[in-house]
Amino acid sequence: MDKPIIAISIPTGIGADIGGYAGDFGHIAREFAKHFHVIVNPNAVNGGILSAINYDMSYLEGYLFDTFFKGDIQIFPKKLYETNKIGVIFDCAIPKDILNVHLNTISALKMVQGIDIDEIEYTNKNVGVELKIENGISYGSLKNPNEILHSAEKLIKKGVEAIAVVCFFGEDSEDFDYSNGCGVDPIGGVEAVISHLITKEFKIPCAHAPAFYEIDISSNIVNPKVSSELISSTYFPCIAQGLSIAPKITQKNGIKNTDVKYLIVPYDALGSSAVLSCIENNIKIITVKNKTVLNVDYNKLKIKPYKQFDTYKECLCEILTKK
Repeated sequence: MDKPIIAISIPTGIGADIGGYAGDFGHIAREFAKHFHVIVNPNAVNGGILSAINYDMSYLEGYLFDTFFKGDIQIFPKKLYETNKIGVIFDCAIPKDILNVHLNTISALKMVQGIDIDEIEYTNKNVGVELKIENGISYGSLKNPNEILHSAEKLIKKGVEAIAVVCFFGEDSEDFDYSNGCGVDPIGGVEAVISHLITKEFKIPCAHAPAFYEIDISSNIVNPKVSSELISSTYFPCIAQGLSIAPKITQKNGIKNTDVKYLIVPYDALGSSAVLSCIENNIKIITVKNKTVLNVDYNKLKIKPYKQFDTYKECLCEILTKK
C-alpha cells in the first residue's frame, strides 16, 4: 500500500449533518482519497444512482468496520481494475413491475460498467421489513430474517465474493425533515440490520438497497444533500458499484487495524465499537464538528482528544502535514 491508511466513519441512521443523507459526504471522501487510502462506511459514499467510491477507498459495511477495528479481521483492498463477483438477493415481496426495473438496472450495470452480477436468489417468504424512528434514531426489524441468510448461503456456495440485498419497503418512506436536509434517514437503521445479518454470519462484503412501490423520478427541488435520491428510479447502482471493489475479508496477511493512522468521526458519535477499539489499541481518533442526534463526546468518555476540527477541510489540511 503506497498511501497512508485512514478511516472515516459516518454511522448510518443517526442524522449526521454531513454524510447522513444521500452520498453527501462523497465529495469529501474523494478529497481525502487523493492523499490517503480511506476505509469508509457505504453510507458515506452511497448516493442512489451515483457513488463516490473509487479504488483509493475500502468499502466496509458497519459490522465489518467494527470487527476490523476490534482486530478480528483484516482486509485486502482491490487492485486497480480488479472486481468482485456480486450475488443479489431479492425479497419475494417486491412487485413484478418494480422487480423488472431492478433487473434492467442490473443489465445496465453489466453492459455499461462491466460489473460482474451473474447470480440472483429470491427469498421464499417475504422478509417483512418494519421501520421505526425513536428518539431521533432510525432503526427497525425483520419478520423473517432467516430468509436473507438462506439466500446468502446459496449465493456463497455459487462462488460470489460480495452480496447485494434488495428488500421491499412498501410505501415511500419520505420524511419532510430528511428531504430538507435536517432529519434522520428513515430507512438507514433497518438497512444496517439487514446488512449486519450477512456480514456477521459470513464475513463477506454486503450492502442493501430498498425497493418501494413508487419508482417515479421526482421533479421537486430538494436540499442538495438528498438530491441524488430523487434522480434515481432504484437505489441499486451505488451499492453495486461499491461492492464491485469492496475489499476481501481475511484473517491474516492483510491490512490490520493498527495499520490505520487515524479514525475520523463526528465529534458527538464516539460511542461506537470502532471508536472504543481504537482507544484500546492506541489508534489516533480525530473528531470533526459534524452534528448527529447522539451525545457521546470526549467528555462523556473521559478521555483526552488527539485532534478536533471545525471542518473536514481543516482536518485534511492538518493531517496532510503529518503524512
